[in-house]
Amino acid sequence: MARTRIALIGPGAIGATVAAWLAQSPELALTLCARTPLDRLEIDAPDGRISAQPEVLTDPAAAKPVDWVLVCTKTYDVAGAATWLEHLLGPDTRVAVLQNGVEHVARFAPYVPVERIVPAVVDISAERSAPGRVLQRMNGNILLPAGPDGEAFVALFAHTPIAVRTTGDFTTALFRKLTVNCAGGVCGIVDKPNGISRDPAIAELMVALAEECVAIGRAEGAKLADDLAAAVVRGYQNSAPDSINSLHADRMAGRPMEIDARHGVIVRLGETHGIPTPMNRLVVTLLTAIQ
Repeated sequence: MARTRIALIGPGAIGATVAAWLAQSPELALTLCARTPLDRLEIDAPDGRISAQPEVLTDPAAAKPVDWVLVCTKTYDVAGAATWLEHLLGPDTRVAVLQNGVEHVARFAPYVPVERIVPAVVDISAERSAPGRVLQRMNGNILLPAGPDGEAFVALFAHTPIAVRTTGDFTTALFRKLTVNCAGGVCGIVDKPNGISRDPAIAELMVALAEECVAIGRAEGAKLADDLAAAVVRGYQNSAPDSINSLHADRMAGRPMEIDARHGVIVRLGETHGIPTPMNRLVVTLLTAIQ
């Protein structure tokens, strides 16, 4: 039986973690599409270290069509991912977009037939220490829209501890994750790990950011609980105090931050719906100045 061919673009913290777990299955043939070569993947997972040595390509021209493409790049690097897609797409290739924000399909619609784009919400706490080396703090989960493509994606992870499932209300899943992400913008501004959320004044700011996102999510059709903003901040407070979110990690590493996908989109949708978003607008201003 032929192995399912998977190409993963962007082996950062999330990408490397997902790739390493997929590589544990002999039924899957994994190729990493990266800017620079990697000798191997090493993930310090909750239940012990796993490693893998998948095929690594650094030249898009060397890529060939696969069954699945998993895009794990930052949201601002869609054009870079598109150079790979030119060579990876076959007549039946499905493209799963594992990115932050709520505009997964819109970002890739110029490059991939919309019916073949499979958006995914990823909630895996992972921090990269070096290329291919990641601390995975929790097994986490991945949510996809209900349907045959979502179920096919779920099957790829049957051998892993990551909880991958479909949902009939993907809009709610998108905005629930965006609420988590936007609250963490404060950590990027003050350059402190998640433990700073235990400061009552910081927690108050985080709740205010999250409440704006909840209002926008509801306007977009998401079903979000009244206490979601407070629950999100409690989640930060209960996490390891030295853990960091991806936006903060990017600031620390001197990389561009996903300001638009995590905050700018809230401001833009607020303007569309006539909902004020002063806190997220302030965060956009401050993070842009920092960057």
